[in-house]
Amino acid sequence: MEWLHDLFKRSPEMALFLSLAVGYWIGKLKFGKFQLGGVAGSLLVAVVVSQVGVTVDDGVKAVLFALFIYAVGFESGPQFFSSLGRRTVKEIVLAAVMALTGLATVVIMARLFGLDKGLAAGVAAGGLTQSAIIGTAGDAIAKLGLAADETSRLQANVAIGYAVTYVFGSFGAIIVCVNILPKFMGRSIRDDAIAEETRQQAGAAALGPDQQAAAPPLVGRIYELTTDPKRTVADIEYANPATTITIERVKRGGKFIEVGPDLKLQQGDLVLVVGRRDAVVASAPLMGKELYDVDGMELTMQKREVVLTNKEFDHKTIEQIRQETAGGARHGIFVVQISRMGKPLPMKGDTVVQVGDLVSIFGAEQDVRRVSAHIGEVIVSSIKTDFVYLGAGLVVGLLIGLLSVKLGDIPLTLGSGGGALLSGLLFGWYRAKRQTFGELPAGAVQLLKDLGLAGFVVVVGLSSGLQAVKTIQQLGLTIFGVGVVVTIVPMLITMVFGRYVLRYDNVASFAGALSGSRSANPAFGEVLDKAENSIPTVPFAITYALANVFLTLLGPLIVALV
Repeated sequence: MEWLHDLFKRSPEMALFLSLAVGYWIGKLKFGKFQLGGVAGSLLVAVVVSQVGVTVDDGVKAVLFALFIYAVGFESGPQFFSSLGRRTVKEIVLAAVMALTGLATVVIMARLFGLDKGLAAGVAAGGLTQSAIIGTAGDAIAKLGLAADETSRLQANVAIGYAVTYVFGSFGAIIVCVNILPKFMGRSIRDDAIAEETRQQAGAAALGPDQQAAAPPLVGRIYELTTDPKRTVADIEYANPATTITIERVKRGGKFIEVGPDLKLQQGDLVLVVGRRDAVVASAPLMGKELYDVDGMELTMQKREVVLTNKEFDHKTIEQIRQETAGGARHGIFVVQISRMGKPLPMKGDTVVQVGDLVSIFGAEQDVRRVSAHIGEVIVSSIKTDFVYLGAGLVVGLLIGLLSVKLGDIPLTLGSGGGALLSGLLFGWYRAKRQTFGELPAGAVQLLKDLGLAGFVVVVGLSSGLQAVKTIQQLGLTIFGVGVVVTIVPMLITMVFGRYVLRYDNVASFAGALSGSRSANPAFGEVLDKAENSIPTVPFAITYALANVFLTLLGPLIVALV
C-alpha cells in the first residue's frame, strides 16, 4: 500500500477522480430493487481509498460544495420565491420536528450508553451531518467552568464522535430518502416529480429531453383544392377568428404564386396550411384532398423565446391582445406558451400578461422576425455560461455566509453553503425576470450539481474515512451504532409525521423537504438524480435554510441536557 500512498501524495486529485469513477460504477449496480446511486457509491469508495492515507485540501471541498449549492439555488429561484407563503408552513414544521426528534434521540442514546457531553455532541454533529454543532458545542463546553484538561478532553471527544458517525450520517440519509421513503409512500420519486411538474405547467404534459407529443398541437398540411372555393386567402384564414390558420404557400399550374390576403384561390391549387391542430382539422372540408408530399412545398418553421418588453401589451389579457393584433400584425404567428418566472400561464382569454413574461412564438422565419421585434427581445439560446453573472453570484453568496448574528452567546451563521444557496435563489430569480443576460445553460447547471456534490462527498470521505475507521477500531462499534440510530430514527419519525400529520402526498417534494430538514446534501443529490427535474428543490431550499439554524442550536442544548 506504500506505493499507493506515495502516488496519491503526489497527485491527490487522482484519488478524487478514482473515487468518482469507481463510485458511480458501483452506484449503477442493482441488488434486487436496491441501487446505491453514484453519490453514495463515491462516498464508500472514498472511505476505502482513504485507508492508504490521502490528504486533500479543504479548499477543494469548499469550492465544490459552493458550486453545487449555488447551482441548486439558481435553478429553483423563480419557483422558490413564488411558493413562499402559507404553503411553506409544512416545511417549517417539518424542519422543527426533525431538529426536536434529533435532540431527543441524541440525549436518550447518550444516557443509555453513558456517553459524555463531548461524544454526545460529536455524534449529533456527525449523525445529523451538521458540522456547525462542533463549534457551538465546543463553545458551550468551554463555558462550563471545568478544569482545562477536562475541557480539552470533552472538546476532543466532539471531534471523535463526529469523525466516527459522519460517513454513515451521509449514507443513511440517502437510504431513507431514496429507498425507504418511496417504498413507504408506495410510489417512485420520478413518477411524482413528473406529475407535479405537469400540474405546475397548468396541465401541459411534462416531456423529457428525448420525448415529443405523438399529436403535436401545431401542424402543417398540404391540400389540393377539389372545388372552386371562390374565397380569398384571408376569408379562409379567418373563417373562425378563435382558431385561425395560415396559408403559407400556394402552387398553381406547377408554379408558385405570391401569397397575400386578397389572393383568390382556385380549384386545383395546392396550398400549404399551418395552424393549431383543431383549426386545421376544422378547415379540411374547405380544402379538399390532402396530399402527402409535393415538391417545393416544404417550409421551415421557427420557434423563438421572446421577453415581453413592449409596454403596449403590459397588463392586458390575451383576448385583448388577440383583438388588437388581428389581421396582418400577427399573421403567420402562433403563441405556443407564455410563462412567468419559469411557470407556464394558462392560455386562456382572460389571462393577463406582464412585461418580463417569456413568450414562445412559432411561425415562418420572416413572420417570427417581424413579430418578435414588436414584442420585445429575442432570447438567443447559447451553450456558453455568463461567468460575470456566475462569479458575482458566488461572491455575494460567500459574503453572506460570512455574516454572523448572536442568539445569546450562540453565533448563528448561514455559512458558505447557506449563503451560496440564498445567493443562487436570488440570482436565479432575477435572471428569470431579466433573461437577456446571466446565461447558465441547463447542461452547465447539471454539471455543477453533479460534480460539485459528488466531489464534495468524495473529499469528505477521503479526509475523514481513515480517522473514522481508526477510531472505531479503538473505541469499538458503540459510538458508530449510536450514530446509526441518531441518523435513522429522527428521519423515520419525521417521515411518518410528514406523511400522516402534514399530509405530504408527493414523494418528490417530500424527499426534497426531508433531505433539507436534515441538511443532507448527498441525499438531496440522489433525490434530484431520481427525479430528473427540479421539483424537489424548492421544499429542500426552505427546510435546508431552517435546518442550518435549528440543528446548529442543538450543540449547547445537548451539552446542557446530557
